[in-house]
Amino acid sequence: MSFFSELLVLECASVLAGPAVGAFFAEMGATVIKLEPLNGDVTRSWKLKTEAPENTVSAYFSCVNWGKYSLSVDLKQAEGLKLARQLAQKADILIANYKPGAAERLGMDYASLKTDNPGLIYTHLTGYGANDTRTGYDALIQAESGFLYLNARPGEQPVKIPVALMDLLAAHQLKEAVLVSLIERISSGQGDYIEVSLMQSALASLANQASNWLVAGTDPQPLGLEHPNIAPYGSLYSCSDGRELMLAIGSDAQFRSLVKLLGAPELADDLRFISNPARVQSREALHQELKTLFASQESEVLLPKLWQAEIPAGKVQTVSEALATPAGQGLLIDQNGLKGLRTRAFHSSAQQIELKAPPALGADTDWVLQNLLDFDQSRCDNLRKQGVVV
Repeated sequence: MSFFSELLVLECASVLAGPAVGAFFAEMGATVIKLEPLNGDVTRSWKLKTEAPENTVSAYFSCVNWGKYSLSVDLKQAEGLKLARQLAQKADILIANYKPGAAERLGMDYASLKTDNPGLIYTHLTGYGANDTRTGYDALIQAESGFLYLNARPGEQPVKIPVALMDLLAAHQLKEAVLVSLIERISSGQGDYIEVSLMQSALASLANQASNWLVAGTDPQPLGLEHPNIAPYGSLYSCSDGRELMLAIGSDAQFRSLVKLLGAPELADDLRFISNPARVQSREALHQELKTLFASQESEVLLPKLWQAEIPAGKVQTVSEALATPAGQGLLIDQNGLKGLRTRAFHSSAQQIELKAPPALGADTDWVLQNLLDFDQSRCDNLRKQGVVV
């Protein structure tokens, strides 16, 4: 039995960031109970036109809810809140994304729960911090953190990142914090309170763009595909067959190899392109030279040659094309035709956990109550008749 298989995680969170943390621990072997309202996680209703209206497992919901148990309960009723608190007393980790102040009103806050469960690691995801009650939707965080401003071509309207990346960045921050707390709990026996905001997670992820301002005094500006410090990096070039290839040249040696392979080695000695700082200053002239060279090449012939010469390059792919690659297939989950991707992309010697499919709303209510709280079937049925659970 692994360390993680002995953990009980209570997920009192919806949408993406919190559930992504729960999904990680489910993939590691923990028992993850998804505590949902009677109408379910809101993402169960976020459906594409191609999805069946009656199905409670939407494509969006399924992306971060494999391997979990669904308990649908009405926390507005005293009996429902009592069930949640009883589960919290048994949990090792609680994942919450209540608005600041809401957990305290329910009695589901860390201060209320740690008395009966001093080893509880209580995690609280917020949009803007514990003292700001605004709802932190991913698109808003993109806008307010600077990501949206930068994600544009010069002079053009910004474009939202098409994945809720701010949620996922916050989820990674929270996973790291929980793992640290689990290590510390081994020696101390004590739990912890962890608060992570989407806003600070986004700001912490600005990386070189933040340091360009903080260190160099240059406020980053939209560059589209371009990189402010490197060239050609992120640039796209069309080949003769219409396929676009991207370059990510990070060193002068790589640039010399590139132009040699393209049949124009003299460009490496051109004073405009002789070094990375020179190429950054002369990027428009550089693009024109490379554009002409790529236009005479077939992508399927050129790309293997670039890889063989250890020149960083890749082709622009659709999502379906990317998932068909060995990397995508290596993350694929398939349960009786229902497909998904693991959220855990690292590989280790630990045994790969067989994950149950994302649960229908309230599908595991009886299992949770009977196995974790020792209820008998009649008591489960009575709670269902009273409308406390689904």
